[in-house]
Amino acid sequence: MAISDTGKDCFVVSLLAMTKEKGNNMQTPIEFHKKLRGKTVITSKAKLDADNLQLAYTPGVGEASMAIVHDKALLSELTGRQNSVAIITDGSAVLGLGNIGPEAALPVMEGKAAIFAQFAGVNAVPICLDTQDTEEIIKTVKHISPAFGGINLEDIAAPHCFEVERRLSAELDIPVFHDDQHGTAIVVLAGLINALKVVGKQKENIKVVISGAGAAGIAISELLYDYGITNYCLCDSKGVINEHRENLNKYKTKALAESIGSCPIGNCALALHGADVLIGVSQPGQFTADDIRQMNEKPIVFALANPIPEIMPEEALAGGAAVVATGRNDFPNQVNNALVFPGLFRGLLDNHVKTITSEIKIAVAEALARLIEKPTAEDIIPSIFDKRVVPAIVASIK
Repeated sequence: MAISDTGKDCFVVSLLAMTKEKGNNMQTPIEFHKKLRGKTVITSKAKLDADNLQLAYTPGVGEASMAIVHDKALLSELTGRQNSVAIITDGSAVLGLGNIGPEAALPVMEGKAAIFAQFAGVNAVPICLDTQDTEEIIKTVKHISPAFGGINLEDIAAPHCFEVERRLSAELDIPVFHDDQHGTAIVVLAGLINALKVVGKQKENIKVVISGAGAAGIAISELLYDYGITNYCLCDSKGVINEHRENLNKYKTKALAESIGSCPIGNCALALHGADVLIGVSQPGQFTADDIRQMNEKPIVFALANPIPEIMPEEALAGGAAVVATGRNDFPNQVNNALVFPGLFRGLLDNHVKTITSEIKIAVAEALARLIEKPTAEDIIPSIFDKRVVPAIVASIK
């Protein structure tokens, strides 16, 4: 499956810039991956000698198996299930690259597994499915679920990602979390809580424009609504979503119904007039400094498209933005879902939580926001390397 011309060009530009910045003595991404040949490993917790090999495998393992036959609740005590997560993708919406298929998605899923392991001690297994059929995905995940304590859906395109998550959440007895939706929404809310403190605005009085109505954009609108921010306009590739648009899917229709915003007819830049916050989860280079100048005083700009944002930070600042965030780690304020999923699953697994509610998502966002005691324009969100992040998230999950 081919990468779109736009995505391919942006990706090449990003790689070239990265290589140039690192200099000739640093590894390129290809060299890094070729050297490792996979970013995670499976090791034995016990050193297997002549004695405990009989316990870990035959004949002793049979006793553990039969105990589970009689009481499936022992599965979490006698195996690693309660610390294991399946990372599931069909490769249909990978990073900024789009529908690149399961094989090309594997390096990304391995990277996610490495983050799970290092930051939260969670054993995560990348599983890339060679199907993009909703029913096949659901059936496959249900079949493999006995080995896992949680399911992390990743890089599955909208709108079928919504149905996959809904069905699996209803039909499995373990937590199911689509990170592109809810991980993104949680970290956006965390950053926004602190950005509003920086500019001295209240959530009840702001207008938000969300550019992108796929998995992330819909989830952000839903979480903002649950948090009490209802004055928002949502945009997709055809422009602003409003009551005059036809053939909207049920997810966009619901988001529109919940909003009290007055959303114009036309492209997304028109909706910025009089807005306080722009949240971009769409495409590179969508907005200009002149677009930001249409916004209210002290606008907040979260341009989260990767690897190239909807507007580069310097241009947003030139347009008068008071706070700017991106999804990249080479600019201040990295709003990235990697902040969320390690601690979230650590908390879900440890507390045997089966359903991820809006209350949990908001509690996690607020816990992340509190880690920044005195927010500034260039410091609204903690770093993934902040050792307080995972414990703070775990403590917020009841």
